[in-house]
Amino acid sequence: MSNRETALHTIASWSGGGTGFSVLVHGGAGEVPKQRRPLQQRGCADAAYLAAELLKNGGSALDAVQLAVQALEDDPHFNAGTGASLTAEGTLELDAALMEGRGLRAGAVCALGPFKNPIAIARAVLDENRHVLYAAEGANRFARKAGFLAVDEATMITEAARDKLRRALADSQSASWNGGTVGAVARDRSGMVAAATSTGGIAGKRSGRVGDTPVLGAGTYADDRCGAGSATGYGEGILRIALTSRALEAMRLGGSPEHAAREGIKSLGQRVATLGGLILVDARGRLGWARSTQAMSWAAAWEGTDIVGGV
Repeated sequence: MSNRETALHTIASWSGGGTGFSVLVHGGAGEVPKQRRPLQQRGCADAAYLAAELLKNGGSALDAVQLAVQALEDDPHFNAGTGASLTAEGTLELDAALMEGRGLRAGAVCALGPFKNPIAIARAVLDENRHVLYAAEGANRFARKAGFLAVDEATMITEAARDKLRRALADSQSASWNGGTVGAVARDRSGMVAAATSTGGIAGKRSGRVGDTPVLGAGTYADDRCGAGSATGYGEGILRIALTSRALEAMRLGGSPEHAAREGIKSLGQRVATLGGLILVDARGRLGWARSTQAMSWAAAWEGTDIVGGV
């Protein structure tokens, strides 16, 4: 099925009422095997629960998205942190970013080595507030200086990741990208929005390849004046249309998160023939998302509700 023939799937926006909190997480849009979907849905629900509890107790949107993504990085069923996809050489090169919408502060790392939680290192970049994005060995050096310890790469590589790499190397036309990138968006009670995204990228990618995740305005963006977004899918296409920036501009002009997500994913298919997914929260706390793939695990919560989710 070509990108243009793939049905666009959406779920209606929900609102935190404009004064409460809301959070939405995703576990990656892609052609996820059916047996893995319940595991990814459960992982998203657990991550959303942690973030919602933090927000319920007065925590910040920035802390909430970091907590959610960190939980997903620790879950081997996702393409982030432990379980992340491998390069053609069989190594880990990890990308992550997070951003808050009040001061437009952001931190990101790309082509990072085997550190357990790349999103925590991206947060350290944000907190230092000197640079925004560190790459490759520079990212590794920053992480060590900030007090993070690299781990034995073998402890983060799963058999599923090895199998995905074998299939990618055997057939360059096969689905080397099949979901698992993780992300979260949130609004807290003070009105701050934030977004975070983490990924291992495409299985069998060339060493040094960087996708959309750590690039602000492509895979991750937040601005209190309009909202926050986290993208998932084939990174080259998402980069080419600056997907999150495009969607946030649609919300700034008055579009709902659902409408902005639908139009963003539609543009991804029409302009660059790429599949993907997008989650959004607007300045009022309304949530919306869309995907053009067979699956995208997700979970959400907002003021006064329990966790809801799907694939």
